[in-house]
Amino acid sequence: MQYANMQKARFLSRPNRFIAHVEIDGREEIAHVKNTGRCKELLVPGATVYVQHHDDPKRKTKYSLIAVEKGDLLINMDSQAPNKVVQEWLLEQEPFGKIVRLKPECKYGDSRFDFYLETTERKMFIEVKGVTLEEDGVVLFPDAPTERGVKHVEELCHAIHEGCGAAVVFVVQMEGMRYFTPNRRTHAAFADALAKAAGAGVQIMAVTCAVTPETLHIDGTLPVKL
Repeated sequence: MQYANMQKARFLSRPNRFIAHVEIDGREEIAHVKNTGRCKELLVPGATVYVQHHDDPKRKTKYSLIAVEKGDLLINMDSQAPNKVVQEWLLEQEPFGKIVRLKPECKYGDSRFDFYLETTERKMFIEVKGVTLEEDGVVLFPDAPTERGVKHVEELCHAIHEGCGAAVVFVVQMEGMRYFTPNRRTHAAFADALAKAAGAGVQIMAVTCAVTPETLHIDGTLPVKL
């Protein structure tokens, strides 16, 4: 996927989950934060960020915060991006087999999964999770407790029991990582649910991304340690 009209900025503050104050060419501007997670380790005062300018008079803010530098890392923190890059990846590379049908946002049981996929061999549900938390080259999810995430993983187990395929795809929105692991310290129940799902036959995958301020696309896979 590609972003247009990107500009470099300096992060100043985040008064709430939805907006950030940034400095662009010496002036302070308000940017929409496209990630409602905490991201405290990323959005620190003075950090270099990349924002997208929107020429739309109907918008409340002229900018959206897309990416941030953390040391030598460039991290895409757009929470809408993982689904978009996974859809591109599914259609271009067909990692689960030849696609017959692909339906985003498909309801199953009490959940709504990101994708329903039919190939020439099977039907399956796919849940996508964006990953922006990194510690010493290890990427972790979640960065905050997620009961919704636990529910999704449990519903995928039900899909397996009913004869469908199922997968959780963790989209690592940065480059150069060593492996992915669930963040047991933050939410042990999610880590337990993920391990149980893997035992039930749910595919647990982590995919890596090539990241620039203007682009994001899946370019490989990462080891998963449950």
